[in-house]
Amino acid sequence: MPQIHLHAEPGDYASVVLLPGDPNRATRIAARFDGGLEASRLVTSHRGLLGYTGTVDGVPVSVQTTMMGTPTTTIVVEELLMLGATTFIRVGTTGGFGGLGIGDAVIALAAASASGIGVQLGAGEPTAPTADLDVVMALRAAALAAGLTVHAGPVVTSDVFYDPHPDGVARWGRRGYLSAEMEAAALYLLAMRERAKGRPVRAGAILTVSDIIVDPTFAQEVRAVGDEAWFRPPEDEVTRRVDLTIGAALAAAAALGRA
Repeated sequence: MPQIHLHAEPGDYASVVLLPGDPNRATRIAARFDGGLEASRLVTSHRGLLGYTGTVDGVPVSVQTTMMGTPTTTIVVEELLMLGATTFIRVGTTGGFGGLGIGDAVIALAAASASGIGVQLGAGEPTAPTADLDVVMALRAAALAAGLTVHAGPVVTSDVFYDPHPDGVARWGRRGYLSAEMEAAALYLLAMRERAKGRPVRAGAILTVSDIIVDPTFAQEVRAVGDEAWFRPPEDEVTRRVDLTIGAALAAAAALGRA
C-alpha cells in the first residue's frame, strides 16, 4: 500500500521509532543522534510530519512526528507498521495530577481512552490500552539512570485539551491516574492489535510533566504551584525539562534496538 502521508518506503525507518507530537521536538531528537542532525537522514517532511533516521550508540533509531491527538497518531503509526517498524516510544508532554511536579517523568503503563479512538479500535466494546513491559522497563531504567523523578502508572488519553466537564480533567486524578495527554491510548491499542496477529510489536510512552492540573480537593498535595488551578512554567523551562526526558528515551531506544 502506498504511504499517503509519510511518503516513505520499506527500509526508510528503523525498527525502533520515537514518536513526539511536535515536529520541532522531532528535529531536536534527531540532532542528538550519532553525528548530529547532519548525519541523520530526513525521511519525510510531508504535511510537516518530520521524520528522521539515524543511529544512537550505533543502533538504528528513527523519530517521527505524530502531531497532536489520536487521529494523526493512528495515521502515522498505521503507516509505520506497514513500513515494518515494530517498537514505538511516545515522547511527549503531559498534564500531571496530585503530587507530580514540573519536569517529572511519567511512564504510562496504561492509557484510558477518553477518546473516540477507543470506540473505533475497540469495535464499540471496552478497551484496556496497555504498554509493553519490555518498553516500560527500558524507559524506567533509562529515566532513573538520568536522575529523573519517575512515576509509572496509568494515564488518560483525552480528545480535548480544554475539557468542558464541570470538574475538568482533574476528575481523572481522583481515580488514580497520574496525568492527562492526547495520544498514548491510540498507540497502545494499535500495538496490541498487531501483537494479537502474531507480530512482535511493542509500545510505551515517556512523558514530561509540563503542566500541573490542580484538583482543589487535593490541593495540599500539589508541589510548588501555589494556588493556581492550572500551572505551566515558561516555555524555555518546559523545553529544558523535555530535553532531559528525551535523553532517557534515546537511551531506552538504543537498549531496545539491541534486544
